Amino acid sequence: MNPDEVSKAFVEHYYSTFDSNRSALANLYQEGSMLTFEGQKIQGSPNIVAKLTSLPFQQCKHHITTVDCQPSGPSGGMLVFVSGNLQISGEQHALKFSQMFHLIPTPQGSFYVLNDIFRLNYA
Repeated sequence: MNPDEVSKAFVEHYYSTFDSNRSALANLYQEGSMLTFEGQKIQGSPNIVAKLTSLPFQQCKHHITTVDCQPSGPSGGMLVFVSGNLQISGEQHALKFSQMFHLIPTPQGSFYVLNDIFRLNYA
């Protein structure tokens, strides 16, 4: 698979999982993974999932606008940059967001998230 196909498949999997069962995202992170969520740094899969599952809304839907990717480093990693809208259940207006993932290949042939940076975009 080329990087564009991998990043597209990852983005579809990540956001459909986030929108339906955030705790299942634990498989995508490892102990060395880091999430920066609105400036707050969180390390390790259990802590990252605890943060994502404690967000102050139960249901949401991500609508992806753009996905850009670049190969990263000699080991086959990838940088994936996503922008889109986040519709929170019960809210009239969607929130614009940007998110960057640094994906690292695993020996099993898949990828895990080493770095994840999320920001809401205020106009």
